[in-house]
Amino acid sequence: MPATHIGRWKTLALSTSAILIGITLPTMTATPASATTTAYDSTYYKNAVGKTGTSLKSSLHTIISSQTKISYSAVWNALMATDQDPNNSSNVILLYSGVSRAKSLNGGDVGDWNREHTWAKSHGDFGEVTGPGTDLHHLRPADVQVNSIRGNLDFDNGGSAVTNGGGSTVDSDSFAPRAADRGDVARMILYMAVRYEGDDGFANLEPNEKVGNGSNPYMGKLSVLKAWNEADPPSAFEEKRNQVIYDTYQHNRNPFIDHPEWVEAIW
Repeated sequence: MPATHIGRWKTLALSTSAILIGITLPTMTATPASATTTAYDSTYYKNAVGKTGTSLKSSLHTIISSQTKISYSAVWNALMATDQDPNNSSNVILLYSGVSRAKSLNGGDVGDWNREHTWAKSHGDFGEVTGPGTDLHHLRPADVQVNSIRGNLDFDNGGSAVTNGGGSTVDSDSFAPRAADRGDVARMILYMAVRYEGDDGFANLEPNEKVGNGSNPYMGKLSVLKAWNEADPPSAFEEKRNQVIYDTYQHNRNPFIDHPEWVEAIW
């Protein structure tokens, strides 16, 4: 079970790392957040704590690559559990719009919700194959029409309001989720970049500073994703989702939900 949630994730996690590697860090100001846990630092993350840069990324890749994969058809029921509305067990909360919608309305028609690949499946051409195409750490329920508007666009600030998008915006070459989902999206994208490194038959996924990446295995913009991670720390909903995926489905974690400061430590 996770440890008690801590309010200032950077200070706590870096201080913990400092203790483990025998150094003292100066006091620093961090973005308040209630979503950090260090419960797995001495077990799951023990080979990553204290590292930075490519060494941290490599260690996390090894750790999170040990996972149970599920089929694309199984994703439907999994999302009904991972994204269940905490105030209504018959509903799921939709990414981008924030709408609570009946679990039974899953499908492809207007008014339904479907399975959104936050790392667009065309970016690396992995489609719906078991592996990156079915990884719950980047799959979320989304309104069919809003999902269609996002399409395979890269992420960036700006644009015009998306109809029924909850504050999400879009322009010709990029999409921005509503403010409450921006950190979620950043951490999902960066999870994919660490999990899929080209050593398991799939493309090596990496963030970059471009939009319009098309079928290339890249997703932008990294600087914007990093800013979103800072501005929108992990929520209780996101943290619970990570735990359900770990406990019930894939048995791996998104390290950037547990340690958002590792985004800056790697990139």
